[in-house]
Amino acid sequence: MVKHIVLFKLKDDISEEKKLTVMKAFKAAIEALPEKIAVIRKIEVGLNINPAETWNIALYSEFDSLEDVKQYAVHPDHVAAGKLLAEVKESRSCVDYES
Repeated sequence: MVKHIVLFKLKDDISEEKKLTVMKAFKAAIEALPEKIAVIRKIEVGLNINPAETWNIALYSEFDSLEDVKQYAVHPDHVAAGKLLAEVKESRSCVDYES
């Protein structure tokens, strides 16, 4: 099994209201993907409630293989979900590991 973890930091100059709106839309879009992308075994999005921390969003997902992660990454519905963060994302960090 491959675990795919992604962290997102949103731009500091975005209002908290806008950040929350975008974060909730992203969460809903990502968590709807298992119905559309069969290779996803598990997926969840956490929205950071601690303003003292750096990262705003954590995405946790599980796949059978790294090839499945790659298939998920280019799927049009995943790409569309990612575009929700395009204008507000400052940075992204990712790790894929086997367990």
